[in-house]
Amino acid sequence: MATALMAHQPAHAAAERIRLGSASDVSRSSWNGPAFTMNGAGGIVAASMTRAIDDIRGGTGSLDVVVLAGSAPTSGSKTPECDAVMGLGGVNSCTTWTLSAANDGNNSQVNTDVRNAEFVYFAGGDQCRYAAWKGTALEASIESVVAKGGGSGGGSAGHHINSPIVYDACNGSVTSAEALANPYDRYISFTTGMLEWADYGAVVNDSHFVTRDRMGRTMAFLARAVKDGLAPGGAAWGVGVEEGGGSLFLDRNGMATQYGKDAYVVLADHQPEQAVDRKPLTYSGFKIWRLTPGTTFDFRNRPTCGYYLRSVNNGVADANLYSGTPVTNCGGQTGGSGLTESEPNDTRDTADDATALASPGTVTGTTKSTTDRDYFKLSLASGQTASVDCAVPSGYDADLYWLDTNGSTLERSVNNGAGADEALAFTRTAAGTGTYYLTMEAYSGSGTAPYSCAVTKS
Repeated sequence: MATALMAHQPAHAAAERIRLGSASDVSRSSWNGPAFTMNGAGGIVAASMTRAIDDIRGGTGSLDVVVLAGSAPTSGSKTPECDAVMGLGGVNSCTTWTLSAANDGNNSQVNTDVRNAEFVYFAGGDQCRYAAWKGTALEASIESVVAKGGGSGGGSAGHHINSPIVYDACNGSVTSAEALANPYDRYISFTTGMLEWADYGAVVNDSHFVTRDRMGRTMAFLARAVKDGLAPGGAAWGVGVEEGGGSLFLDRNGMATQYGKDAYVVLADHQPEQAVDRKPLTYSGFKIWRLTPGTTFDFRNRPTCGYYLRSVNNGVADANLYSGTPVTNCGGQTGGSGLTESEPNDTRDTADDATALASPGTVTGTTKSTTDRDYFKLSLASGQTASVDCAVPSGYDADLYWLDTNGSTLERSVNNGAGADEALAFTRTAAGTGTYYLTMEAYSGSGTAPYSCAVTKS
Protein backbone atom coordinates (compact mmCIF):
# COMPACT_ATOMS: atom_id res chain seq x y z
CA MET A 1 0.00 0.00 0.00
CA ALA A 2 2.85 2.41 0.67
CA THR A 3 3.72 2.62 -3.03
CA ALA A 4 0.12 3.33 -4.00
CA LEU A 5 -0.23 6.01 -1.36
CA MET A 6 2.60 8.04 -2.85
CA ALA A 7 0.39 8.97 -5.78
CA HIS A 8 -2.37 10.19 -3.50
CA GLN A 9 -0.70 11.89 -0.57
CA PRO A 10 0.90 15.34 -0.79
CA ALA A 11 3.95 16.29 1.23
CA HIS A 12 3.16 16.07 4.93
CA ALA A 13 1.56 19.09 6.52
CA ALA A 14 0.49 19.54 10.12
CA ALA A 15 -2.93 18.17 11.00
CA GLU A 16 -5.43 21.03 11.17
CA ARG A 17 -8.22 21.26 13.74
CA ILE A 18 -11.26 23.57 13.66
CA ARG A 19 -13.96 23.33 16.32
CA LEU A 20 -17.46 24.80 16.18
CA GLY A 21 -19.38 25.04 19.44
CA SER A 22 -18.23 23.89 22.88
CA ALA A 23 -17.36 20.26 23.50
CA SER A 24 -18.99 18.67 26.51
CA ASP A 25 -16.68 18.01 29.44
CA VAL A 26 -18.90 15.20 30.66
CA SER A 27 -19.79 12.17 28.55
CA ARG A 28 -21.95 9.17 29.44
CA SER A 29 -20.08 5.91 29.69
CA SER A 30 -22.72 4.33 27.46
CA TRP A 31 -25.02 5.80 24.81
CA ASN A 32 -28.00 4.27 22.99
CA GLY A 33 -26.38 3.46 19.65
CA PRO A 34 -24.59 2.41 17.67
CA ALA A 35 -25.97 4.21 14.62
CA PHE A 36 -24.52 4.64 11.13
CA THR A 37 -25.15 6.88 8.12
CA MET A 38 -23.96 5.80 4.66
CA ASN A 39 -24.25 8.65 2.15
CA GLY A 40 -23.96 8.57 -1.63
CA ALA A 41 -22.09 11.89 -1.72
CA GLY A 42 -19.79 13.62 0.74
CA GLY A 43 -22.18 16.01 2.45
CA ILE A 44 -24.31 15.55 5.54
CA VAL A 45 -27.89 14.40 4.88
CA ALA A 46 -29.93 16.20 7.53
CA ALA A 47 -32.70 13.60 7.86
CA SER A 48 -30.47 10.59 8.43
CA MET A 49 -28.00 12.51 10.59
CA THR A 50 -30.82 13.79 12.79
CA ARG A 51 -32.06 10.20 13.11
CA ALA A 52 -28.56 9.08 14.15
CA ILE A 53 -28.19 11.86 16.72
CA ASP A 54 -31.61 11.17 18.23
CA ASP A 55 -31.08 7.40 18.32
CA ILE A 56 -27.70 7.72 20.01
CA ARG A 57 -28.74 10.21 22.68
CA GLY A 58 -32.11 8.56 23.32
CA GLY A 59 -33.91 11.90 23.29
CA THR A 60 -31.83 13.45 26.08
CA GLY A 61 -28.42 15.06 26.28
CA SER A 62 -26.33 16.26 23.38
CA LEU A 63 -23.41 14.97 21.36
CA ASP A 64 -19.96 15.94 20.19
CA VAL A 65 -19.19 15.17 16.56
CA VAL A 66 -15.79 14.80 14.90
CA VAL A 67 -15.39 15.10 11.12
CA LEU A 68 -12.31 13.42 9.62
CA ALA A 69 -11.11 14.69 6.25
CA GLY A 70 -8.13 13.60 4.18
CA SER A 71 -7.87 16.99 2.48
CA ALA A 72 -9.32 20.46 2.94
CA PRO A 73 -12.23 21.67 0.78
CA THR A 74 -11.05 23.54 -2.30
CA SER A 75 -13.61 26.33 -2.03
CA GLY A 76 -16.05 27.86 0.43
CA SER A 77 -16.10 26.93 4.09
CA LYS A 78 -13.26 24.92 5.61
CA THR A 79 -15.86 23.01 7.66
CA PRO A 80 -18.87 22.26 5.43
CA GLU A 81 -19.87 19.09 7.30
CA CYS A 82 -19.67 20.78 10.69
CA ASP A 83 -21.61 23.78 9.36
CA ALA A 84 -24.47 21.39 8.54
CA VAL A 85 -24.22 19.40 11.79
CA MET A 86 -24.34 22.50 13.99
CA GLY A 87 -27.68 23.39 12.46
CA LEU A 88 -29.21 20.19 13.86
CA GLY A 89 -30.57 19.69 17.35
CA GLY A 90 -28.80 17.71 20.04
CA VAL A 91 -25.23 18.72 19.17
CA ASN A 92 -22.75 20.39 21.52
CA SER A 93 -19.85 20.76 19.13
CA CYS A 94 -18.42 19.67 15.82
CA THR A 95 -14.67 19.43 15.26
CA THR A 96 -13.11 19.05 11.83
CA TRP A 97 -9.70 17.42 11.61
CA THR A 98 -7.91 17.58 8.26
CA LEU A 99 -5.27 14.85 8.25
CA SER A 100 -2.93 14.87 5.28
CA ALA A 101 -0.64 11.94 6.07
CA ALA A 102 -1.03 8.37 7.32
CA ASN A 103 0.89 9.01 10.55
CA ASP A 104 -1.61 11.73 11.51
CA GLY A 105 -3.64 8.75 12.70
CA ASN A 106 -1.34 8.63 15.73
CA ASN A 107 -1.75 12.34 16.59
CA SER A 108 -2.61 12.41 20.30
CA GLN A 109 -5.00 15.38 20.13
CA VAL A 110 -6.88 13.83 17.19
CA ASN A 111 -7.36 10.64 19.15
CA THR A 112 -8.43 12.47 22.29
CA ASP A 113 -11.08 14.40 20.37
CA VAL A 114 -12.36 11.25 18.66
CA ARG A 115 -12.56 9.21 21.87
CA ASN A 116 -14.49 12.03 23.56
CA ALA A 117 -16.95 12.27 20.67
CA GLU A 118 -20.18 10.37 20.13
CA PHE A 119 -20.20 10.41 16.33
CA VAL A 120 -17.38 10.25 13.77
CA TYR A 121 -18.12 11.38 10.20
CA PHE A 122 -15.73 10.74 7.30
CA ALA A 123 -15.84 13.45 4.64
CA GLY A 124 -15.64 12.77 0.92
CA GLY A 125 -12.42 12.84 -1.06
CA ASP A 126 -10.04 9.91 -1.39
CA GLN A 127 -10.73 6.71 0.56
CA CYS A 128 -7.12 5.60 0.07
CA ARG A 129 -6.11 8.26 2.60
CA TYR A 130 -8.59 6.86 5.09
CA ALA A 131 -7.45 3.28 4.46
CA ALA A 132 -3.93 4.42 5.36
CA TRP A 133 -5.11 4.89 8.96
CA LYS A 134 -5.55 1.13 9.33
CA GLY A 135 -3.49 -0.03 12.28
CA THR A 136 -2.98 3.46 13.71
CA ALA A 137 -4.34 4.64 17.05
CA LEU A 138 -7.11 6.42 15.13
CA GLU A 139 -8.66 3.15 13.96
CA ALA A 140 -9.01 1.99 17.56
CA SER A 141 -10.35 5.39 18.64
CA ILE A 142 -13.10 5.30 16.02
CA GLU A 143 -14.02 1.76 17.07
CA SER A 144 -14.24 2.91 20.69
CA VAL A 145 -16.87 5.51 19.76
CA VAL A 146 -19.10 2.81 18.27
CA ALA A 147 -18.39 0.42 21.14
CA LYS A 148 -19.74 2.92 23.70
CA GLY A 149 -22.97 3.34 21.73
CA GLY A 150 -22.01 6.23 19.50
CA GLY A 151 -21.92 6.22 15.72
CA SER A 152 -19.94 6.42 12.52
CA GLY A 153 -20.74 7.44 8.99
CA GLY A 154 -19.61 9.24 5.91
CA GLY A 155 -20.31 10.15 2.34
CA SER A 156 -18.63 9.22 -0.94
CA ALA A 157 -15.12 8.16 0.17
CA GLY A 158 -16.45 8.20 3.73
CA HIS A 159 -19.16 5.75 2.70
CA HIS A 160 -16.54 3.41 1.22
CA ILE A 161 -14.41 3.30 4.35
CA ASN A 162 -17.34 2.25 6.55
CA SER A 163 -17.58 -1.20 4.94
CA PRO A 164 -15.49 -4.22 5.97
CA ILE A 165 -14.30 -4.80 2.39
CA VAL A 166 -13.14 -1.40 1.16
CA TYR A 167 -12.62 -0.62 -2.49
CA ASP A 168 -9.74 1.69 -1.59
CA ALA A 169 -8.92 3.18 -5.04
CA CYS A 170 -5.26 3.36 -4.01
CA ASN A 171 -4.19 2.59 -7.59
CA GLY A 172 -6.78 4.92 -9.15
CA SER A 173 -10.50 4.81 -9.84
CA VAL A 174 -12.12 2.17 -12.07
CA THR A 175 -15.25 2.38 -14.21
CA SER A 176 -17.90 -0.30 -14.59
CA ALA A 177 -16.79 -1.04 -18.15
CA GLU A 178 -13.18 -1.50 -17.06
CA ALA A 179 -14.08 -3.68 -14.08
CA LEU A 180 -16.38 -5.96 -16.09
CA ALA A 181 -13.78 -6.29 -18.86
CA ASN A 182 -11.21 -7.42 -16.28
CA PRO A 183 -12.22 -7.93 -12.62
CA TYR A 184 -8.49 -8.06 -11.80
CA ASP A 185 -7.75 -4.68 -13.38
CA ARG A 186 -4.82 -3.02 -11.62
CA TYR A 187 -7.14 -0.17 -10.53
CA ILE A 188 -9.14 -2.60 -8.36
CA SER A 189 -7.65 -2.99 -4.90
CA PHE A 190 -9.15 -3.66 -1.50
CA THR A 191 -8.43 -2.96 2.15
CA THR A 192 -9.92 -5.41 4.65
CA GLY A 193 -9.88 -5.81 8.41
CA MET A 194 -10.31 -2.13 9.24
CA LEU A 195 -13.76 -0.88 10.35
CA GLU A 196 -16.06 -3.85 10.81
CA TRP A 197 -19.49 -2.99 12.22
CA ALA A 198 -21.95 -5.47 13.74
CA ASP A 199 -24.60 -6.77 11.28
CA TYR A 200 -22.70 -5.25 8.34
CA GLY A 201 -20.33 -8.09 7.52
CA ALA A 202 -19.14 -9.11 4.03
CA VAL A 203 -20.20 -5.73 2.54
CA VAL A 204 -18.51 -3.60 -0.14
CA ASN A 205 -19.84 -0.02 -0.23
CA ASP A 206 -20.04 2.13 -3.36
CA SER A 207 -21.21 5.72 -3.88
CA HIS A 208 -22.58 8.12 -6.57
CA PHE A 209 -24.18 4.89 -7.66
CA VAL A 210 -26.69 5.51 -10.44
CA THR A 211 -25.37 8.86 -11.68
CA ARG A 212 -21.92 7.40 -12.31
CA ASP A 213 -23.28 3.98 -13.39
CA ARG A 214 -21.40 1.94 -10.79
CA MET A 215 -23.55 -1.20 -10.66
CA GLY A 216 -21.20 -3.01 -13.04
CA ARG A 217 -18.09 -2.34 -11.01
CA THR A 218 -19.87 -3.33 -7.80
CA MET A 219 -20.72 -6.64 -9.46
CA ALA A 220 -17.04 -7.10 -10.31
CA PHE A 221 -16.03 -6.21 -6.74
CA LEU A 222 -18.42 -8.82 -5.35
CA ALA A 223 -17.25 -11.52 -7.76
CA ARG A 224 -13.68 -10.76 -6.68
CA ALA A 225 -14.62 -10.86 -2.99
CA VAL A 226 -16.19 -14.30 -3.39
CA LYS A 227 -13.42 -15.66 -5.64
CA ASP A 228 -10.60 -14.37 -3.41
CA GLY A 229 -12.19 -15.43 -0.13
CA LEU A 230 -12.58 -11.88 1.21
CA ALA A 231 -16.18 -12.55 2.26
CA PRO A 232 -16.80 -15.16 4.96
CA GLY A 233 -19.29 -17.85 4.00
CA GLY A 234 -18.76 -17.46 0.27
CA ALA A 235 -21.28 -14.63 -0.17
CA ALA A 236 -20.52 -10.93 -0.66
CA TRP A 237 -22.93 -7.99 -0.45
CA GLY A 238 -22.71 -4.63 -2.19
CA VAL A 239 -24.37 -1.46 -0.89
CA GLY A 240 -24.56 1.28 -3.51
CA VAL A 241 -26.07 4.64 -2.52
CA GLU A 242 -27.05 7.35 -4.97
CA GLU A 243 -25.80 10.94 -4.68
CA GLY A 244 -28.04 14.00 -4.34
CA GLY A 245 -29.24 13.29 -0.82
CA GLY A 246 -29.19 9.50 -0.76
CA SER A 247 -28.41 8.10 2.68
CA LEU A 248 -28.73 4.64 4.23
CA PHE A 249 -29.26 4.79 8.00
CA LEU A 250 -28.41 1.66 10.01
CA ASP A 251 -29.68 1.33 13.58
CA ARG A 252 -28.42 -0.70 16.55
CA ASN A 253 -30.64 -3.66 15.60
CA GLY A 254 -29.19 -3.92 12.10
CA MET A 255 -32.26 -2.41 10.44
CA ALA A 256 -31.50 0.03 7.61
CA THR A 257 -33.80 2.81 6.42
CA GLN A 258 -33.26 4.60 3.12
CA TYR A 259 -33.43 8.41 2.90
CA GLY A 260 -33.48 10.89 0.02
CA LYS A 261 -32.54 8.87 -3.06
CA ASP A 262 -32.42 5.18 -3.96
CA ALA A 263 -29.89 2.66 -2.74
CA TYR A 264 -29.16 -0.88 -3.95
CA VAL A 265 -28.17 -4.03 -2.09
CA VAL A 266 -26.46 -6.56 -4.37
CA LEU A 267 -25.71 -10.17 -3.42
CA ALA A 268 -23.19 -12.55 -5.00
CA ASP A 269 -23.85 -15.91 -3.34
CA HIS A 270 -21.88 -18.35 -5.49
CA GLN A 271 -18.54 -18.59 -7.27
CA PRO A 272 -18.29 -16.69 -10.56
CA GLU A 273 -18.33 -18.72 -13.75
CA GLN A 274 -15.32 -16.70 -14.90
CA ALA A 275 -13.26 -14.23 -12.88
CA VAL A 276 -9.60 -14.27 -13.87
CA ASP A 277 -7.02 -11.67 -14.79
CA ARG A 278 -7.28 -10.16 -18.28
CA LYS A 279 -10.55 -11.95 -19.06
CA PRO A 280 -14.07 -10.47 -18.91
CA LEU A 281 -16.35 -11.37 -16.02
CA THR A 282 -19.09 -13.95 -16.31
CA TYR A 283 -21.43 -14.27 -13.34
CA SER A 284 -24.99 -15.54 -13.37
CA GLY A 285 -27.73 -14.38 -11.06
CA PHE A 286 -26.69 -11.39 -8.98
CA LYS A 287 -29.57 -10.74 -6.58
CA ILE A 288 -30.47 -7.05 -6.35
CA TRP A 289 -32.75 -5.24 -3.91
CA ARG A 290 -33.72 -1.68 -4.82
CA LEU A 291 -34.33 0.48 -1.75
CA THR A 292 -36.47 3.51 -2.47
CA PRO A 293 -36.74 6.32 0.11
CA GLY A 294 -38.61 5.16 3.20
CA THR A 295 -38.04 1.44 2.64
CA THR A 296 -36.07 -0.77 5.03
CA PHE A 297 -33.59 -3.64 4.79
CA ASP A 298 -32.73 -5.97 7.67
CA PHE A 299 -28.96 -6.51 7.70
CA ARG A 300 -29.11 -8.64 10.84
CA ASN A 301 -31.61 -11.07 9.30
CA ARG A 302 -30.87 -10.56 5.64
CA PRO A 303 -33.82 -11.31 3.38
CA THR A 304 -33.85 -14.21 0.94
CA CYS A 305 -36.60 -12.76 -1.21
CA GLY A 306 -37.67 -9.50 -2.84
CA TYR A 307 -34.69 -9.26 -5.18
CA TYR A 308 -34.55 -9.14 -8.96
CA LEU A 309 -31.89 -11.02 -10.93
CA ARG A 310 -29.23 -9.69 -13.27
CA SER A 311 -26.21 -11.39 -14.83
CA VAL A 312 -22.94 -10.60 -16.58
CA ASN A 313 -21.88 -12.66 -19.58
CA ASN A 314 -18.40 -12.26 -21.04
CA GLY A 315 -18.09 -8.74 -19.60
CA VAL A 316 -21.54 -7.59 -20.78
CA ALA A 317 -24.12 -6.88 -18.11
CA ASP A 318 -27.84 -7.37 -18.61
CA ALA A 319 -29.95 -4.38 -19.53
CA ASN A 320 -32.00 -2.55 -16.88
CA LEU A 321 -29.52 -3.01 -14.05
CA TYR A 322 -31.25 -0.45 -11.84
CA SER A 323 -34.80 -1.79 -11.98
CA GLY A 324 -36.53 -5.15 -12.19
CA THR A 325 -39.49 -7.22 -11.08
CA PRO A 326 -38.82 -8.54 -7.56
CA VAL A 327 -39.00 -12.25 -6.84
CA THR A 328 -41.65 -12.61 -4.13
CA ASN A 329 -42.36 -16.34 -3.76
CA CYS A 330 -39.02 -17.55 -2.37
CA GLY A 331 -40.49 -19.78 0.34
CA GLY A 332 -38.53 -18.12 3.14
CA GLN A 333 -35.58 -20.47 2.79
CA THR A 334 -31.91 -19.62 2.97
CA GLY A 335 -28.84 -20.88 1.21
CA GLY A 336 -28.16 -20.73 -2.50
CA SER A 337 -26.26 -22.18 -5.40
CA GLY A 338 -25.99 -21.67 -9.11
CA LEU A 339 -26.03 -23.86 -12.21
CA THR A 340 -25.20 -22.62 -15.70
CA GLU A 341 -26.43 -24.58 -18.70
CA SER A 342 -24.01 -26.70 -20.72
CA GLU A 343 -24.95 -27.33 -24.34
CA PRO A 344 -26.23 -29.55 -25.73
CA ASN A 345 -29.14 -29.60 -23.27
CA ASP A 346 -31.99 -29.41 -25.79
CA THR A 347 -33.77 -32.63 -24.74
CA ARG A 348 -34.75 -34.40 -21.53
CA ASP A 349 -31.98 -36.95 -22.12
CA THR A 350 -29.35 -34.19 -22.26
CA ALA A 351 -30.83 -32.01 -19.52
CA ASP A 352 -28.50 -30.29 -17.07
CA ASP A 353 -28.91 -32.01 -13.71
CA ALA A 354 -30.17 -29.51 -11.11
CA THR A 355 -31.40 -32.09 -8.60
CA ALA A 356 -28.67 -31.07 -6.12
CA LEU A 357 -29.42 -27.37 -6.46
CA ALA A 358 -29.79 -25.71 -3.06
CA SER A 359 -32.89 -23.64 -2.30
CA PRO A 360 -33.07 -20.88 -3.26
CA GLY A 361 -30.77 -21.50 -6.20
CA THR A 362 -30.25 -20.10 -9.66
CA VAL A 363 -30.14 -21.68 -13.11
CA THR A 364 -28.93 -19.62 -16.04
CA GLY A 365 -28.51 -19.97 -19.75
CA THR A 366 -29.00 -18.23 -23.08
CA THR A 367 -31.28 -18.68 -26.07
CA LYS A 368 -28.56 -18.40 -28.68
CA SER A 369 -30.82 -19.31 -31.58
CA THR A 370 -34.51 -19.07 -32.38
CA THR A 371 -34.84 -22.86 -31.98
CA ASP A 372 -32.97 -23.17 -28.68
CA ARG A 373 -34.66 -24.96 -25.78
CA ASP A 374 -32.77 -25.49 -22.51
CA TYR A 375 -33.67 -28.36 -20.14
CA PHE A 376 -32.90 -28.61 -16.42
CA LYS A 377 -33.70 -31.77 -14.42
CA LEU A 378 -35.15 -31.37 -10.90
CA SER A 379 -36.93 -33.44 -8.28
CA LEU A 380 -39.75 -32.75 -5.81
CA ALA A 381 -40.91 -34.67 -2.76
CA SER A 382 -44.57 -35.19 -1.96
CA GLY A 383 -46.19 -31.95 -0.84
CA GLN A 384 -43.22 -29.85 -1.97
CA THR A 385 -43.70 -26.75 -4.14
CA ALA A 386 -41.23 -25.44 -6.70
CA SER A 387 -41.40 -21.72 -7.49
CA VAL A 388 -39.47 -20.41 -10.48
CA ASP A 389 -38.89 -16.72 -11.27
CA CYS A 390 -36.93 -15.88 -14.42
CA ALA A 391 -35.39 -12.59 -15.48
CA VAL A 392 -35.25 -12.49 -19.27
CA PRO A 393 -32.92 -10.02 -21.01
CA SER A 394 -34.31 -7.45 -23.41
CA GLY A 395 -32.75 -9.09 -26.49
CA TYR A 396 -35.31 -11.86 -26.87
CA ASP A 397 -38.65 -13.32 -25.80
CA ALA A 398 -38.45 -16.70 -24.04
CA ASP A 399 -41.14 -18.91 -22.47
CA LEU A 400 -40.94 -21.09 -19.37
CA TYR A 401 -42.35 -24.63 -18.98
CA TRP A 402 -42.59 -27.20 -16.17
CA LEU A 403 -42.74 -30.76 -17.55
CA ASP A 404 -43.34 -34.16 -16.00
CA THR A 405 -40.95 -37.07 -16.43
CA ASN A 406 -42.58 -37.96 -19.77
CA GLY A 407 -42.28 -34.43 -21.15
CA SER A 408 -45.93 -33.38 -20.76
CA THR A 409 -46.50 -29.72 -19.80
CA LEU A 410 -47.80 -29.24 -16.25
CA GLU A 411 -47.31 -25.48 -15.88
CA ARG A 412 -46.14 -22.74 -18.17
CA SER A 413 -45.43 -18.99 -18.28
CA VAL A 414 -45.64 -17.37 -21.72
CA ASN A 415 -45.66 -13.61 -21.16
CA ASN A 416 -45.43 -11.76 -24.44
CA GLY A 417 -42.59 -9.43 -25.44
CA ALA A 418 -38.82 -9.28 -25.49
CA GLY A 419 -37.47 -8.94 -21.97
CA ALA A 420 -40.74 -10.06 -20.35
CA ASP A 421 -39.97 -11.96 -17.15
CA GLU A 422 -41.52 -15.40 -16.59
CA ALA A 423 -42.65 -17.18 -13.40
CA LEU A 424 -44.48 -20.35 -12.44
CA ALA A 425 -45.12 -22.63 -9.46
CA PHE A 426 -45.90 -26.33 -9.15
CA THR A 427 -46.79 -28.51 -6.13
CA ARG A 428 -46.31 -32.29 -6.15
CA THR A 429 -49.38 -33.96 -4.63
CA ALA A 430 -48.47 -37.57 -5.44
CA ALA A 431 -46.66 -39.80 -2.95
CA GLY A 432 -42.90 -40.19 -3.02
CA THR A 433 -40.40 -38.17 -5.04
CA GLY A 434 -40.88 -37.29 -8.69
CA THR A 435 -38.59 -36.14 -11.50
CA TYR A 436 -39.44 -33.00 -13.45
CA TYR A 437 -37.92 -30.80 -16.14
CA LEU A 438 -37.74 -27.03 -16.21
CA THR A 439 -37.33 -25.69 -19.73
CA MET A 440 -36.70 -22.26 -21.20
CA GLU A 441 -37.72 -22.04 -24.84
CA ALA A 442 -36.89 -19.36 -27.39
CA TYR A 443 -40.11 -17.83 -28.70
CA SER A 444 -38.90 -14.76 -30.61
CA GLY A 445 -35.38 -13.53 -31.17
CA SER A 446 -32.13 -14.78 -29.67
CA GLY A 447 -28.94 -13.46 -28.15
CA THR A 448 -25.93 -14.07 -25.93
CA ALA A 449 -27.27 -12.20 -22.88
CA PRO A 450 -28.17 -14.78 -20.20
CA TYR A 451 -31.50 -15.33 -18.52
CA SER A 452 -31.50 -16.14 -14.79
CA CYS A 453 -34.11 -18.24 -13.02
CA ALA A 454 -34.43 -18.33 -9.23
CA VAL A 455 -35.64 -21.78 -8.15
CA THR A 456 -37.07 -22.21 -4.64
CA LYS A 457 -38.46 -25.37 -3.07
CA SER A 458 -40.82 -25.04 -0.10
